[in-house]
Amino acid sequence: MLATLALGLVSDLASKWAAFRYIASSPAVVEREAVLSTDRLGDLLPAHDPVTVIPGVLDLTLVLNPGAVFGIGAGQRWLFVTFTAFAVLFAMHVFLNWTRPRDRMAHLAIGLLLSGGLGNLYDRLRFACVRDFIHPLPGVQLPFGLNWPNGSDEVWPYVSNIADLWLIIGIGMLLVMCWRIPADHHHHESEGADAESNDRG
Repeated sequence: MLATLALGLVSDLASKWAAFRYIASSPAVVEREAVLSTDRLGDLLPAHDPVTVIPGVLDLTLVLNPGAVFGIGAGQRWLFVTFTAFAVLFAMHVFLNWTRPRDRMAHLAIGLLLSGGLGNLYDRLRFACVRDFIHPLPGVQLPFGLNWPNGSDEVWPYVSNIADLWLIIGIGMLLVMCWRIPADHHHHESEGADAESNDRG
């Protein structure tokens, strides 16, 4: 778990540093005081065109996100800082009290959740916003003329980062585990009942 946490955190912070250093023609320097003193975070970034990695699949573009994942809750920075701190503490509680030494999948998932949460928590504390740069499926439109509540017609209008990716993967892994555990538990109970019946026989 600790190895996953460390690798995940390093990959997130290093990728953010590289993105804000090299995507624009000049380094994008984010200063906490400037972020706190403006409502137009885009003005703090150098003008730049998105870098296309794979056409229609992945673009890299710099965005400063004042909210949570996908820009939800802008202006509630301390609420998200507090929530993330509690989430990290809860994840550590789960690791210490609800998992066994051989639960490697659970440890991997918790490590990813912690690295993602801590990566974005660092940004909120250090820069008063989250540094995003990954835009999947740029320009790909929703079918049938559909729109998201924010008015966008793109399949994925959000720009995110590696920390968000680790959070999504970690949550997905835990959901799969929660779905499988009852079935495994029921299977072991059935085996125990059959063994007890055979002993009586």
